[in-house]
Amino acid sequence: MLFVNVLSTIILAGSVGAIPFRVLSPQSKRDVNPALVPSFGWQSGVNPDGTGNCDGAVNGTNGKPILVPCQCPPNSTFFLANLNKNVAAGFVTTNPTVKLSFPTDNSTASQLARLNAAAVTLQNLEGPGVGCPISSTTFSAQGKAIGAETATTGNSSAIPTSSTPISSSFVSVMSTAAPTTPAGCGVPTTTAVTNTAVPTSVTSTNTSVSPTDEQIATLAPPLGWQAGINPDGTGNCDGAVNGTNGKPALIPCQCPPDQTHYIANLTANIRAGHVILNPTVQLTFPTDNSTASQNARLNAAAVTIQNLNGAGKGCPIVATTFSAQQKAINAESTS
Repeated sequence: MLFVNVLSTIILAGSVGAIPFRVLSPQSKRDVNPALVPSFGWQSGVNPDGTGNCDGAVNGTNGKPILVPCQCPPNSTFFLANLNKNVAAGFVTTNPTVKLSFPTDNSTASQLARLNAAAVTLQNLEGPGVGCPISSTTFSAQGKAIGAETATTGNSSAIPTSSTPISSSFVSVMSTAAPTTPAGCGVPTTTAVTNTAVPTSVTSTNTSVSPTDEQIATLAPPLGWQAGINPDGTGNCDGAVNGTNGKPALIPCQCPPDQTHYIANLTANIRAGHVILNPTVQLTFPTDNSTASQNARLNAAAVTIQNLNGAGKGCPIVATTFSAQQKAINAESTS
């Protein structure tokens, strides 16, 4: 996914910077078993439109493929090198607030955890939210297939029990509700994106006291953008973030949601302690002004808009200025 996600910075039809080839270091004992790495299920460069965008692996609501940067998904050697590095660290090394795990058994929870590790690695290849969108892969379909198999067999391991939250970014490619771009959109990132570069999980203090409705409304990160800007006649409008081609990433024209809808959903999720429509995604909303707390609030906002209508069905992060807000917060903390 801010911020997934948010932003984690998350995040739709925009493109990201070219992914350079890097030499893979000698295999270490911590390297993952390549046989367990989820396959992309898609290749880069399909049906280029001449502007840097190509067809993704997922169709939008208009029945046409969601556009993705033509260099996505990346080559397998580059991707595996990044995945190995992240798994060894226990988090995305280019976006440390995003945790991951890579269990090797065949339980539903472990299969989903591996999908999550692959998804957040893909979305943050070059930095927080700077990577490839989930819709450049079949990760969403793979996640649904795993869930469907569990429902058929009645396997109780369907509910992830790992302490590492499963990112909302791959649960259901956000782009099934709209066009996709890197999770953060070069942010995290769809649509998703995700998601995100808003982190998908943030540890913060001051979470013991539930905020009041007034505090939530006051401290909720502003969306920073409005719906319906420069419609192209196909259901897409300009987003708040430009792609590497200098043009705005496209987003569904109904995104971002109106303020009332946004705050109502955010409040409900905060009260529950997780995204109600995607319960594996946890969130907090601390009210102090520490960097961690500000990022936690951004994360809560990011995963809320990404799951407005169901798991992964909502608005991409690039429909907001969440990514820029997070960069400003972190820059201030280091100055």
